[in-house]
Amino acid sequence: MNIHRINPAQRWSDITVFNGIAHFVEVPEGDLGADIRGQAAQVLAQAEQALARIGSDKTRLLSATIYLTDFANLAAFNEIWDAWFAPGTAPSRACVKAELASPDYLVEIAFVAAAGEAYQG
Repeated sequence: MNIHRINPAQRWSDITVFNGIAHFVEVPEGDLGADIRGQAAQVLAQAEQALARIGSDKTRLLSATIYLTDFANLAAFNEIWDAWFAPGTAPSRACVKAELASPDYLVEIAFVAAAGEAYQG
């Protein structure tokens, strides 16, 4: 089985695919002054772009680990999260309170998804 690394760098790859399963992490890359709703929307839009790169989409997400800096933001985050999925298509998930790499980040999400046919290894 081949391991496909998309945009590998010294410390990480944008996406790693093995045996048809993709792993990737998204943090806000746009307006870091945005509130949790804005940052969550940025991260989910970036996730859609990452999924498209591997011939997949959000209905093929298998799991997500959500890191929030403050659980006071959980309800607002959940509003954006819930609206992003059609009923019955949300993956399994964990939500953890964490200190993130940048003090400007309010959210970070690690995703696992089924890749499209071109990335089955």
